[in-house]
Amino acid sequence: MYFSVHLRCTCFCLIDAFEQIQLKMLAEEMQAVSKGLEKVEHEFKASESDGPVSEIFREKLKEFTDNAGADVQSLSSLFSEVGKKADQLIKYFGEDPVRCPFEQVMSTLLTFVTMFRKAHEENIKQAELEKKKAQKEAEAEKSKNAQLASKNDSKASNPSRQAKQTLEKTRSTSRRGKDGG
Repeated sequence: MYFSVHLRCTCFCLIDAFEQIQLKMLAEEMQAVSKGLEKVEHEFKASESDGPVSEIFREKLKEFTDNAGADVQSLSSLFSEVGKKADQLIKYFGEDPVRCPFEQVMSTLLTFVTMFRKAHEENIKQAELEKKKAQKEAEAEKSKNAQLASKNDSKASNPSRQAKQTLEKTRSTSRRGKDGG
């Protein structure tokens, strides 16, 4: 039980988080990072003509640009992979990635999942209500049967009453026979 609830919550939370991802904004930020690195590399090249005054600065800047360049390249690769996966997801849902942005697909998917969860919860509640109703009906039937059984037991335990009823039935049957003939 815990696993299925946890899994549903995790999936729903992931979809909710994905819906908030704006690929266009990520692309703009990726481009800003790349341009920022280009400016730093340009500053590094410009500092070569400064001579020995900026030697320590150039060493530190070179170290920074080497590390940052590797990080930007890695980030660029990851962003490219995310774009491909987003397009695959869009195609999986039968949409055209050119005409249907990732954000729209995720919004639609989130709406579907929200409505599906609500319908599922309503179905569970309805099933519980029907189960309770069936239990009440079964208890009422059981109670009714118990009452009938107790009446039958009381009739059987009173032989003189039973004899009177049999005698009355016999008389009424014989009267009908005389009246009809």
